[in-house]
Amino acid sequence: MSKAIKQKNKYTAQFTTNKKDGTPIRHLVIPDTQCKPDVFLDHMTWVGNYIVDQKPDVIIHIGDHWDMPSLSSYDTGTLGFEGRRYKRDIAAGNEGMDKLMAPILAEQARQRKNKDKVWKPRMVFTLGNHENRITRAVNDDPKLEGLMSYEDFNLKQYGWEVLPFLQVATIDGICYAHYFTSGVMGRPVSSARALLNKKHQSCVMGHVQDRDIAFDKRGDGSRITGLFAGICYQHDEEYLTLQTNGSWRGLWVLNDVQNGAFDEMPVSLNYLEKQHG
Repeated sequence: MSKAIKQKNKYTAQFTTNKKDGTPIRHLVIPDTQCKPDVFLDHMTWVGNYIVDQKPDVIIHIGDHWDMPSLSSYDTGTLGFEGRRYKRDIAAGNEGMDKLMAPILAEQARQRKNKDKVWKPRMVFTLGNHENRITRAVNDDPKLEGLMSYEDFNLKQYGWEVLPFLQVATIDGICYAHYFTSGVMGRPVSSARALLNKKHQSCVMGHVQDRDIAFDKRGDGSRITGLFAGICYQHDEEYLTLQTNGSWRGLWVLNDVQNGAFDEMPVSLNYLEKQHG
Protein backbone atom coordinates (compact mmCIF):
# COMPACT_ATOMS: atom_id res chain seq x y z
CA MET A 1 0.00 0.00 0.00
CA SER A 2 1.31 3.45 -0.87
CA LYS A 3 2.04 5.73 2.09
CA ALA A 4 2.37 8.88 0.01
CA ILE A 5 -0.09 11.69 0.55
CA LYS A 6 -0.95 13.75 -2.50
CA GLN A 7 -1.98 17.17 -1.24
CA LYS A 8 -4.46 18.63 -3.70
CA ASN A 9 -4.98 21.89 -1.82
CA LYS A 10 -5.22 23.12 1.76
CA TYR A 11 -8.83 21.98 2.04
CA THR A 12 -8.43 18.33 1.12
CA ALA A 13 -5.84 15.56 1.29
CA GLN A 14 -5.88 12.82 -1.36
CA PHE A 15 -5.05 9.23 -0.39
CA THR A 16 -4.94 6.19 -2.66
CA THR A 17 -4.64 2.55 -1.60
CA ASN A 18 -2.40 0.55 -3.92
CA LYS A 19 -2.73 -3.22 -3.54
CA LYS A 20 -0.53 -5.36 -5.75
CA ASP A 21 -2.46 -8.56 -5.10
CA GLY A 22 -5.73 -7.21 -6.51
CA THR A 23 -7.83 -8.14 -3.45
CA PRO A 24 -10.75 -5.85 -2.53
CA ILE A 25 -9.96 -2.71 -0.56
CA ARG A 26 -11.48 -2.46 2.90
CA HIS A 27 -11.92 0.64 5.05
CA LEU A 28 -12.92 0.59 8.73
CA VAL A 29 -14.53 3.73 10.16
CA ILE A 30 -14.59 4.55 13.87
CA PRO A 31 -17.09 7.31 14.72
CA ASP A 32 -16.93 9.63 17.73
CA THR A 33 -15.49 7.79 20.76
CA GLN A 34 -15.58 10.81 23.15
CA CYS A 35 -13.28 9.41 25.84
CA LYS A 36 -13.36 11.36 29.09
CA PRO A 37 -12.73 10.74 32.80
CA ASP A 38 -15.03 8.38 34.71
CA VAL A 39 -16.62 6.60 31.73
CA PHE A 40 -16.20 3.01 30.55
CA LEU A 41 -13.43 2.57 27.97
CA ASP A 42 -13.27 -1.22 27.68
CA HIS A 43 -15.11 -1.08 24.34
CA MET A 44 -11.96 0.42 22.82
CA THR A 45 -10.31 -2.98 23.33
CA TRP A 46 -13.28 -4.66 21.63
CA VAL A 47 -12.83 -2.33 18.67
CA GLY A 48 -9.09 -3.05 18.53
CA ASN A 49 -9.69 -6.80 18.57
CA TYR A 50 -12.28 -6.52 15.79
CA ILE A 51 -9.90 -4.44 13.70
CA VAL A 52 -7.34 -7.25 14.00
CA ASP A 53 -9.97 -9.76 12.89
CA GLN A 54 -10.89 -7.69 9.84
CA LYS A 55 -7.41 -6.39 8.96
CA PRO A 56 -8.65 -3.40 6.95
CA ASP A 57 -6.38 -1.60 4.54
CA VAL A 58 -7.38 1.78 5.98
CA ILE A 59 -8.61 2.76 9.46
CA ILE A 60 -10.34 6.13 9.71
CA HIS A 61 -11.13 7.66 13.08
CA ILE A 62 -13.62 10.41 12.35
CA GLY A 63 -12.62 12.54 15.37
CA ASP A 64 -13.96 13.57 18.79
CA HIS A 65 -11.92 10.89 20.51
CA TRP A 66 -10.80 13.32 23.20
CA ASP A 67 -14.04 14.71 24.62
CA MET A 68 -12.27 17.58 26.49
CA PRO A 69 -15.11 18.52 28.89
CA SER A 70 -12.74 20.80 30.84
CA LEU A 71 -12.70 23.13 27.82
CA SER A 72 -16.42 23.02 27.10
CA SER A 73 -18.19 26.35 26.82
CA TYR A 74 -21.55 24.58 27.05
CA ASP A 75 -21.72 24.25 30.83
CA THR A 76 -18.99 26.52 32.18
CA GLY A 77 -20.00 27.80 35.59
CA THR A 78 -22.40 24.95 36.33
CA LEU A 79 -21.99 22.37 39.08
CA GLY A 80 -21.06 19.73 36.52
CA PHE A 81 -18.13 21.84 35.30
CA GLU A 82 -16.41 22.06 38.72
CA GLY A 83 -13.39 19.81 39.20
CA ARG A 84 -12.76 19.11 35.54
CA ARG A 85 -9.13 19.29 34.54
CA TYR A 86 -7.34 19.41 31.23
CA LYS A 87 -4.74 16.79 32.15
CA ARG A 88 -7.43 14.28 33.18
CA ASP A 89 -9.18 14.80 29.85
CA ILE A 90 -5.95 14.16 27.94
CA ALA A 91 -5.17 11.09 30.05
CA ALA A 92 -8.63 9.60 29.42
CA GLY A 93 -8.32 10.00 25.65
CA ASN A 94 -4.77 8.64 25.65
CA GLU A 95 -5.92 5.63 27.69
CA GLY A 96 -8.70 4.97 25.19
CA MET A 97 -6.22 5.13 22.33
CA ASP A 98 -3.86 2.78 24.19
CA LYS A 99 -6.68 0.25 24.53
CA LEU A 100 -7.57 0.57 20.84
CA MET A 101 -4.01 0.13 19.63
CA ALA A 102 -2.88 -2.66 22.00
CA PRO A 103 -4.46 -5.54 19.98
CA ILE A 104 -3.14 -4.07 16.72
CA LEU A 105 0.41 -3.79 18.04
CA ALA A 106 0.20 -7.29 19.54
CA GLU A 107 -0.87 -8.74 16.18
CA GLN A 108 1.96 -6.98 14.37
CA ALA A 109 4.44 -8.26 16.98
CA ARG A 110 3.09 -11.80 16.51
CA GLN A 111 3.52 -11.55 12.74
CA ARG A 112 7.11 -10.31 13.11
CA LYS A 113 7.93 -13.12 15.52
CA ASN A 114 6.53 -15.69 13.08
CA LYS A 115 8.29 -13.96 10.17
CA ASP A 116 4.94 -13.40 8.46
CA LYS A 117 4.12 -10.41 6.30
CA VAL A 118 3.29 -7.61 8.74
CA TRP A 119 -0.13 -6.01 8.27
CA LYS A 120 0.32 -2.22 8.33
CA PRO A 121 -2.95 -0.38 7.75
CA ARG A 122 -2.99 3.30 6.90
CA MET A 123 -4.47 5.10 9.90
CA VAL A 124 -6.10 8.50 9.36
CA PHE A 125 -7.49 10.67 12.16
CA THR A 126 -9.68 13.67 11.28
CA LEU A 127 -9.73 16.03 14.25
CA GLY A 128 -13.21 16.87 15.59
CA ASN A 129 -14.76 19.90 17.20
CA HIS A 130 -14.04 18.48 20.68
CA GLU A 131 -10.30 18.28 19.96
CA ASN A 132 -10.60 21.73 18.41
CA ARG A 133 -11.58 23.06 21.83
CA ILE A 134 -7.85 23.21 22.52
CA THR A 135 -7.26 25.58 19.60
CA ARG A 136 -10.23 27.72 20.64
CA ALA A 137 -9.02 27.91 24.25
CA VAL A 138 -5.51 29.00 23.22
CA ASN A 139 -6.91 31.58 20.78
CA ASP A 140 -9.15 32.97 23.52
CA ASP A 141 -6.32 33.07 26.09
CA PRO A 142 -2.83 33.30 24.54
CA LYS A 143 -1.25 32.61 27.96
CA LEU A 144 -2.20 28.97 27.39
CA GLU A 145 0.04 28.68 24.34
CA GLY A 146 2.69 26.05 25.03
CA LEU A 147 0.70 24.65 27.94
CA MET A 148 -1.86 22.77 25.87
CA SER A 149 -1.76 21.54 22.28
CA TYR A 150 -2.51 18.60 20.02
CA GLU A 151 0.98 17.33 20.88
CA ASP A 152 -0.53 16.11 24.17
CA PHE A 153 -2.45 13.46 22.21
CA ASN A 154 -0.71 10.10 21.74
CA LEU A 155 -1.63 9.92 18.05
CA LYS A 156 1.81 10.42 16.53
CA GLN A 157 3.43 7.71 18.63
CA TYR A 158 1.02 5.21 17.12
CA GLY A 159 1.51 6.41 13.55
CA TRP A 160 -1.82 8.14 12.89
CA GLU A 161 -1.91 10.62 10.02
CA VAL A 162 -3.68 13.59 11.60
CA LEU A 163 -5.78 16.03 9.58
CA PRO A 164 -6.86 19.44 10.89
CA PHE A 165 -10.44 20.02 12.00
CA LEU A 166 -12.74 20.11 8.94
CA GLN A 167 -10.02 19.28 6.43
CA VAL A 168 -11.36 16.56 4.14
CA ALA A 169 -9.54 13.28 3.60
CA THR A 170 -10.40 11.77 0.22
CA ILE A 171 -9.44 8.10 0.39
CA ASP A 172 -10.08 5.86 -2.62
CA GLY A 173 -12.80 8.24 -3.78
CA ILE A 174 -14.60 8.54 -0.42
CA CYS A 175 -14.52 11.86 1.41
CA TYR A 176 -14.08 11.72 5.19
CA ALA A 177 -14.32 14.56 7.71
CA HIS A 178 -15.61 14.98 11.23
CA TYR A 179 -18.49 16.78 9.59
CA PHE A 180 -19.29 18.48 6.31
CA THR A 181 -20.64 21.98 6.14
CA SER A 182 -23.61 23.53 4.38
CA GLY A 183 -23.58 27.19 3.40
CA VAL A 184 -21.09 29.95 4.06
CA MET A 185 -21.72 29.95 7.83
CA GLY A 186 -20.14 26.50 8.07
CA ARG A 187 -22.93 24.70 9.89
CA PRO A 188 -22.96 20.87 9.67
CA VAL A 189 -25.21 19.29 7.07
CA SER A 190 -28.44 18.01 8.58
CA SER A 191 -28.87 14.55 7.03
CA ALA A 192 -27.20 11.93 4.88
CA ARG A 193 -29.46 12.93 1.97
CA ALA A 194 -28.40 16.57 2.35
CA LEU A 195 -24.80 15.41 2.43
CA LEU A 196 -25.16 13.83 -1.01
CA ASN A 197 -27.12 16.79 -2.37
CA LYS A 198 -24.43 19.22 -1.23
CA LYS A 199 -21.25 17.29 -2.00
CA HIS A 200 -22.24 15.06 -4.96
CA GLN A 201 -19.89 12.23 -4.01
CA SER A 202 -19.54 9.57 -1.35
CA CYS A 203 -18.99 11.17 2.05
CA VAL A 204 -18.69 9.80 5.59
CA MET A 205 -18.93 11.95 8.72
CA GLY A 206 -19.43 11.70 12.47
CA HIS A 207 -20.49 14.45 14.88
CA VAL A 208 -24.19 13.45 14.96
CA GLN A 209 -25.39 11.12 17.74
CA ASP A 210 -27.13 8.65 15.44
CA ARG A 211 -26.57 6.91 12.12
CA ASP A 212 -28.13 7.88 8.82
CA ILE A 213 -27.49 6.73 5.28
CA ALA A 214 -28.55 7.76 1.78
CA PHE A 215 -27.80 6.42 -1.68
CA ASP A 216 -27.67 7.93 -5.15
CA LYS A 217 -25.95 7.63 -8.52
CA ARG A 218 -23.89 10.00 -10.60
CA GLY A 219 -24.73 10.71 -14.20
CA ASP A 220 -22.33 7.97 -15.31
CA GLY A 221 -24.17 5.41 -13.16
CA SER A 222 -21.51 5.09 -10.47
CA ARG A 223 -22.85 4.66 -6.93
CA ILE A 224 -22.41 7.28 -4.21
CA THR A 225 -23.29 6.99 -0.53
CA GLY A 226 -23.78 9.55 2.22
CA LEU A 227 -23.16 8.18 5.71
CA PHE A 228 -23.59 9.62 9.18
CA ALA A 229 -21.53 7.09 11.13
CA GLY A 230 -23.14 7.52 14.57
CA ILE A 231 -21.17 7.11 17.81
CA CYS A 232 -18.83 4.54 19.34
CA TYR A 233 -19.05 4.88 23.13
CA GLN A 234 -21.01 3.29 25.96
CA HIS A 235 -21.93 6.21 28.20
CA ASP A 236 -24.95 8.49 28.00
CA GLU A 237 -24.53 12.24 27.61
CA GLU A 238 -25.93 14.52 30.30
CA TYR A 239 -27.10 17.10 27.78
CA LEU A 240 -29.30 14.55 25.97
CA THR A 241 -32.67 13.24 27.13
CA LEU A 242 -33.97 9.76 27.91
CA GLN A 243 -35.23 9.62 24.31
CA THR A 244 -32.24 11.08 22.48
CA ASN A 245 -29.61 9.05 24.37
CA GLY A 246 -30.82 5.83 22.71
CA SER A 247 -28.58 6.19 19.65
CA TRP A 248 -27.07 3.37 17.62
CA ARG A 249 -23.49 2.74 18.72
CA GLY A 250 -20.81 0.98 16.74
CA LEU A 251 -18.43 1.19 13.80
CA TRP A 252 -18.52 0.58 10.05
CA VAL A 253 -16.67 -1.69 7.67
CA LEU A 254 -16.67 -0.52 4.06
CA ASN A 255 -15.97 -3.50 1.84
CA ASP A 256 -14.95 -3.57 -1.82
CA VAL A 257 -14.11 0.13 -2.01
CA GLN A 258 -13.83 1.24 -5.62
CA ASN A 259 -13.64 4.89 -6.65
CA GLY A 260 -16.12 6.04 -4.00
CA ALA A 261 -18.45 3.03 -4.18
CA PHE A 262 -18.52 0.49 -1.35
CA ASP A 263 -20.60 -2.11 0.48
CA GLU A 264 -21.29 -0.76 3.96
CA MET A 265 -21.48 -3.05 6.99
CA PRO A 266 -22.53 -1.64 10.37
CA VAL A 267 -21.07 -3.38 13.41
CA SER A 268 -22.73 -2.51 16.73
CA LEU A 269 -21.06 -2.26 20.12
CA ASN A 270 -23.53 -4.89 21.33
CA TYR A 271 -22.12 -7.30 18.74
CA LEU A 272 -18.52 -6.38 19.61
CA GLU A 273 -19.16 -6.96 23.31
CA LYS A 274 -20.53 -10.45 22.62
CA GLN A 275 -17.62 -11.31 20.35
CA HIS A 276 -14.74 -9.59 22.14
CA GLY A 277 -15.99 -8.44 25.56
